[in-house]
Amino acid sequence: MAAIDLSAAPFHLDDAAIAWVNTTRDGLTPRDKLAQLFVLLERGAPAEVAETVRNFRPGGITRIYSSDLASEVSLANELNGNSPIPLFISADLEGSRMSLPFGSSVPNPLGLAAVDDVEATTAISTIMAQEAGAVGLNWSFTPVIDINAAFRSAIVGTRSYGSDIDKIERHALAQIAAFQANGVAATVKHWPGEGYDDRDQHLVTTVNPLSISEWETSFGRLYRKAIDAGVLSVMSAHIAFPAFVRELDPDAGAEAYRPASLSRVLNQTLLRDQLGFNGLIVSDATPMAGMGDWGPRDVVLPEAVIAGCDVILFSDDSNADLMRLVKAVADGRLTQERVDEAVTRVLALKAALGLHKQRSDLSLANAQAVVSSEQSRMTVDSVTARVPTLVKDVTGVVPIAPNKHKRVLVFSGGVILPFVPHPLPLSVPERLEKEGFEVTLYTPSLNVSPKDFDLVLYLFAEETTLGRSRIFLDWVKLTGSVFGAMARYWHDIPTLMISFGYPYYLYDAPRVPAYVNAYGSSEALQAAVVEAILGRRPFAGTSPVDPFVGSEQGKY
Repeated sequence: MAAIDLSAAPFHLDDAAIAWVNTTRDGLTPRDKLAQLFVLLERGAPAEVAETVRNFRPGGITRIYSSDLASEVSLANELNGNSPIPLFISADLEGSRMSLPFGSSVPNPLGLAAVDDVEATTAISTIMAQEAGAVGLNWSFTPVIDINAAFRSAIVGTRSYGSDIDKIERHALAQIAAFQANGVAATVKHWPGEGYDDRDQHLVTTVNPLSISEWETSFGRLYRKAIDAGVLSVMSAHIAFPAFVRELDPDAGAEAYRPASLSRVLNQTLLRDQLGFNGLIVSDATPMAGMGDWGPRDVVLPEAVIAGCDVILFSDDSNADLMRLVKAVADGRLTQERVDEAVTRVLALKAALGLHKQRSDLSLANAQAVVSSEQSRMTVDSVTARVPTLVKDVTGVVPIAPNKHKRVLVFSGGVILPFVPHPLPLSVPERLEKEGFEVTLYTPSLNVSPKDFDLVLYLFAEETTLGRSRIFLDWVKLTGSVFGAMARYWHDIPTLMISFGYPYYLYDAPRVPAYVNAYGSSEALQAAVVEAILGRRPFAGTSPVDPFVGSEQGKY
C-alpha cells in the first residue's frame, strides 16, 4: 500500500490514533474492508435502519431525518452501540429546506452570501454543527463551492455562495472552520467545479468548460484554499474537465468527458498530486445518471474506487454493489493495495473526528437543550432578517400597507420541493391577512379586474432542485391557460414579485416593476420578507448574483 502520512494535514493523527487505524484495518476481513467504503442512504424507520447497518456493516450512513428528535437520538445510540467500528452519520447541511427537521431553519448559502457577513456565517454554521453533533451527525457534504455562472442551472441555484470568487471563499472557509471546530467533518463539492454547465448531474454528466488558466483562478483557487484550511474531505462529482485531460493527452477523445468520480486523472493527478490533498475523497451519489451515463454499473462502480474515490456514496442495492467490488478485486481490476488505501483514509477520518475513542451515549436532554434553543433562534432570526434583497422597485410599490393596498391578489405555485409530490402552501398570504389585508388566491376561474384589487403579488418558492433541468417562471402553469399566461396587470395594479428561492425570475418577467429575492422559503424567511415589505425592517440583503442575468432589460 502506498504510504499515507496520517500525521499530516488534514488528519493530524497522533501515534495512538495511527495505531488504531492500522490495527483496525488489518483486522478486517476482505469483505468488511469493502463494506467500509460504503455510505448508505437511510430514510426508513429506525428499526429498519438498525437492521441494515447490523447486517451490511457499512462505513457509514446518510440519514434522512424524521422530525422525532427522541427517536433519532435513540437510533444514533443504537447504531453507535452495535457497530464494532464507529459509523459515519452524514447529511447535506445546506440550510433552508435542507435544515434538520427538528433543528433551526437557517438561511441557505445564497442567503448567507446576501448578508455577506463572515461572522454571521460562522454563527449559523456553528449552530448547524452543534445541533448535528447533538444527534450524532459527524460528517456533512458541505460547503458547496460551486459558482453561479450559468443562471439556468437548477442544481447550483441557491446552494452556492453566489458568483463572486472572493465571497465564495470567505463564506466557505468560515463554514469549514465552524463545522470542523465543532466535530463535524466538512466536505467541499462538487469537484472539479460546477456552475458553468446549466445541466444537472442527476440526469447527465456535466462539463466544466474552463481552460486550465481560467480554472486555476476560480475553482483551483477555491479548492487550494479549502485544502490549505484543512478540509477533511472532497466530493468527486459526475463532472468532466476536458481541458485538464487534454493537456495530458491531446488525443483523449471520449475520455476527456469521463466524470471526475471515475477519473484517476482528476482525482489522483490533479487533486492529490498537484493540489496536495491528503484527505478523504467521497464520490457523489452513485445512482445518479451523471455516473450511470458512462457505462454499466458492473463496470463503473468499481471504477469509482479504482479512480481514487475512497467512499461510494449511496446504493440502490448494497449487496449487489458489494459483490461488484468483490468481483473487481478477484479479477484484478481493483487491487487490494487500492482497497487498503481507501479503508485507511476512511478510518483516518473517523479517528480525526475522535470516533475511535471510547464511545458514550448521546443525551436526549442535551439534544433537547441544544436543538432549536432560544439563543439559536435569536441568532438565526437576526441573520435571517438581513437576507431579503430588494432588487428593483421602479414605481415605489413598497412599503405596502392595508390603507393603500387593502385588496391583494396572490399568484403562487407554492413551495416546490424535490421529494414532495405536491407544492406546499406559503404562509405569506395568511401573514398578510393578520396584518389587515384582504387576500384572494388566484384560480383559473377568476376574472381579474383592476377595479377589484389594490395589489398583485407573485410568490415563487423553488430553491435548488434535483432531477429538473430548469427552474423558470411557467406562466401557463401559474395562470392555468395560455390566455392567462399572456395577461400582465402591473400597468393597472401595483405589482410586486417575490422569489423565495431561485433568484433569476426577472429573466422571464423583466418588466415587473418591483422584485424581491429571499433565496429560501423557510417560515423565518417568509416572516422576514413580510416585515420588510411592510416597511418595518429594511431590505438589508445585497444580491450575490446578477439577478438581471447580464441584461439591462430587467432594470427598468
